[in-house]
Amino acid sequence: MAETDTKRLPYRLREPFLTSTELALFRLLNDLMGERYFVCPKVSLNDIFYIARPNENVHFFNKFFRKHVDFLLCDRGALLPAFGVELVRPISKDAAREADKFLEELFNEAGLPLAHIPSKESYNPFEVITLFQLSVANLRETLALRRKRPPDSAPNCPICGKMMVLRFERNGSKIGKTYYGCIDNPRCAGAVAIERSD
Repeated sequence: MAETDTKRLPYRLREPFLTSTELALFRLLNDLMGERYFVCPKVSLNDIFYIARPNENVHFFNKFFRKHVDFLLCDRGALLPAFGVELVRPISKDAAREADKFLEELFNEAGLPLAHIPSKESYNPFEVITLFQLSVANLRETLALRRKRPPDSAPNCPICGKMMVLRFERNGSKIGKTYYGCIDNPRCAGAVAIERSD
């Protein structure tokens, strides 16, 4: 028998899949939300979000690659994400961990509420519902502020309708200036100037 036939792959089942604190919250969320939402544990962030203008923002990929949210509540009808739930581990200082801050900003930017639940062995349903209500209120404030900002999405090409990407002028009097060019360039010459407000 060949050596490859007897050699085991180096993968093993991770036990437990959920810690005792995660399992306690999972059960409570199912009890509280089960009729309205599917409770999905440990969902990868890059399965929920994508990066706008990826050629400009490639450095943002590492911020969420191989990271997950503890629980994602999805609408039972359309199976669309409705809430994120993150267990907050005790920290030595008053300030939130950088990872927790980033996750909150990420969900807020996407228009999804994120409830931060302190990690415990058991949970009070009233406290959990209050934290969900707080996350919705925080998101409303964020959305109100966002309406005052210009949109951050790249336009579609005015000629062929395809996606546009950020490009730089390489020649002439505008060298170094940025603009949106059609992704199908050079077959399509579509271009959109970027208006900058100082």
